Amino acid sequence: MNLTLHLTDNCNMDCSYCIREKCPKDMTEEVLYKACDLAFSKGPRAGICFFGGEPLIRKDLIYKALDHCEKKSEETGIRFDCKMTTNGTLLDEEFIERAVRAKMGIGLSFDGKAQDVCRIFAGGNPTSEVVEEKAKLLLKHMPDASALATIAPQAVSYYAESVEYLHDLGFRNLSFVIAYGRKVNWTDDDMVILREELKKTCAYVKELFIRGEKFYIGPIYTKISECIRDKNTAERCHLGLRQMPVTPDGRIYPCTSFIGDEDYLLGDVFNGINKEKVFEISKKESTPETCIGCDLVKRCTNSCGCANRMNTGDENKVSPLQCTYERMLIEECDALGEDLYQINPQRFAEVFK
Repeated sequence: MNLTLHLTDNCNMDCSYCIREKCPKDMTEEVLYKACDLAFSKGPRAGICFFGGEPLIRKDLIYKALDHCEKKSEETGIRFDCKMTTNGTLLDEEFIERAVRAKMGIGLSFDGKAQDVCRIFAGGNPTSEVVEEKAKLLLKHMPDASALATIAPQAVSYYAESVEYLHDLGFRNLSFVIAYGRKVNWTDDDMVILREELKKTCAYVKELFIRGEKFYIGPIYTKISECIRDKNTAERCHLGLRQMPVTPDGRIYPCTSFIGDEDYLLGDVFNGINKEKVFEISKKESTPETCIGCDLVKRCTNSCGCANRMNTGDENKVSPLQCTYERMLIEECDALGEDLYQINPQRFAEVFK
């Protein structure tokens, strides 16, 4: 079973596009251990993702969880996997060395050259210099660590430049998404710039491909890969039931955007998951009615109820922004995929298999 543990609702940063409400509410050790035990209760593997707020505010809980889960894995023979998403500001050598021993996957939230536009410390100070140094430390010990960038409209002109910057810094796994939610406002002019930035990014990916470099950037590689494998994007996630968040008080929901909605409460770490509720939610139609019949219905993220709720307030309604962006992204990725195939069909097949 895969669970995302929201260790704290507190954060030391104040990102302009973040929709989570910050408060000094932390997970107790009792909830932590119950959640870890629940992850081991079903399936051949137990997966834990440490999340927040900023999870490294509670490093002590992460250490306790790792010790507990590693011991439980030895006792049960059930495989234990873990990962974490962090803003990176509190990373240090001691923690990274412990994470390496646990084979933890770390995703560093880092917007590259756009970092100081939106991602600032609580109080207003910039974060780019601190996070760059922490990124270098992380890559020194974990060269496969990922950089996770969120591009807001006020920083859209930094998109392609940020891809190159993060690559030059040493990251070989990048994920770029655009900012959604009530705190952002994309205009038609912003979307024009976004299209040009995507074109420049695809040109850079083409350059790296020609040089034979191993490099992954989502969602560009994902769009190409799923197209050639004829894989439906909707199959990746259905209301997030494959990675359920656990709140600091132990409640369990299907996905982050549903936290606090009692209609989607799946249970808690003390009493377990309500199977009837899970079944009820799983029966919901994954494709919004407005998307049925669209020629791209199997290739875009219309089925992500979490994103839909964040954008429109309704898990079954896709926002015009998301629709426009997905069409734009698919068009640019298809053109890139065709170019890369023509350049080297064999390597293309190896990269996007």
